[in-house]
Amino acid sequence: MTLRLLIVEGNSAEGRALYRVGYNRTASESYASTLRALAPDTTCDTVCAADADASPPAALEDYDGVFITGSALNLYDGGPEVERQIALARALFAAGTPFFGSCWGLQVACAAAGGRVFKNPRGREIGVARNIWPTEAGRAHPLLRGRPPAYDALCSHIDVVELPEGGVALASNALAPVQAAEIVHDGGVFWGVQYHPEYDFAEVAAIVERRAVALASEGFVEDEDAAHAFARDLRGLDEHPRAAWRLGIGDSVLTREARTMELVNFIEARVRPFKSERGRA
Repeated sequence: MTLRLLIVEGNSAEGRALYRVGYNRTASESYASTLRALAPDTTCDTVCAADADASPPAALEDYDGVFITGSALNLYDGGPEVERQIALARALFAAGTPFFGSCWGLQVACAAAGGRVFKNPRGREIGVARNIWPTEAGRAHPLLRGRPPAYDALCSHIDVVELPEGGVALASNALAPVQAAEIVHDGGVFWGVQYHPEYDFAEVAAIVERRAVALASEGFVEDEDAAHAFARDLRGLDEHPRAAWRLGIGDSVLTREARTMELVNFIEARVRPFKSERGRA
């Protein structure tokens, strides 16, 4: 039997439209494409959880695993588009279905379990999150199986989390104290990361271009032209990975196999066993 997965799109309708302009598909469409490449025996449903009429195509218990994408929203802004997603995360905990989140997904799960999300006082992290190190708990955790003592990851975020009771930090770096985590809450288990193992360089380059004005105003780059030049450099790495030395980018993001370790580990350690436990092997 195929793996039945649910992709939770984190963006509002406006955010999805902007994402499509820059990348020709939404975050959830891109995420589903990555998952199908990693696990060809996969079928993916999608729910746009920010929308007022959002409803998963099937009961949450019927899925073998759930993945929450990134988003341009901020948890602390509140509002219906945020609250609907927190409610869905709480329902996922209660259902006991394994679920995973990238960036926004980690933040939503954290808030749903009673944690805190706030703007990072150390500033934005975009392009590549550098020198991430597994914590003591992370070194023994299956989510980070295969990760070296220090690694890089593709990323885009300005918010970070304070984990709730039942949360364990699995990885950290100088800019974000929680780069990977497990959260146990209300009978359910969530694994997630603050970075984006589902991204390729073209996707993160599109985000850099969309945020060019903000990056210039924050002093991240000299001006908007510099942001677009950075995006071109990132996009070029998909075809010319040996140019990574010029950007100081390590091997841990240069291939899909290296970038997607957490997704593969989650599928193998949580999703497939959950499917088997329910007699769906």
